[in-house]
Amino acid sequence: MTIDLNSRYGLNPAHSEVVEACNIITPCDALDMGCSNGRNALYLGQLGFNVTAIDANPGAIDMLKSIISEEGMSNIKAQLYDINSASLEADYGFIACTVTLMFLDPSRVDAVIANMQEHTLAGGYNLIVCAMNTEQHPCPVPFPFTLKTGQLNEAYEGWELIKYNEDVGTMHNGAQLQFATMLARKPS
Repeated sequence: MTIDLNSRYGLNPAHSEVVEACNIITPCDALDMGCSNGRNALYLGQLGFNVTAIDANPGAIDMLKSIISEEGMSNIKAQLYDINSASLEADYGFIACTVTLMFLDPSRVDAVIANMQEHTLAGGYNLIVCAMNTEQHPCPVPFPFTLKTGQLNEAYEGWELIKYNEDVGTMHNGAQLQFATMLARKPS
């Protein structure tokens, strides 16, 4: 039984879509894009993934580094990285990007997604959860970027969509908004 490091350090639980994805994805080299304080990275690390956790917030990265150090977890690397740069260098079997795209520079999102795809190993997975702004469900939060209907689906044409929906959900602060949720597998 693994210790719940997230609650030990006062972090939110791992994102439900990350938890669900781990039912089919076996431990591999993983990238947590926009890791914040590391709730998903710690979860993946405890399952045996080799995790690279990236974020542009130095305070969040420092906090995650201190948890990694305190727990002696050698399979998680936390590093400062501007996701807008779309300049990943390593390749991964699993890239998780949950509630991150909406904080990026809108003019860079296509490049960021293309960079994620390029650095996903054949047969590997991308998980994206991102807010949407549609006529039926205008986004109540002024995020720099939101997806349009079908936009994420189109970006992953040619990949196997394991899960895809554009459902209304509730953010951890209680705001109701529509999210695109996708788990896609890159062709082998």
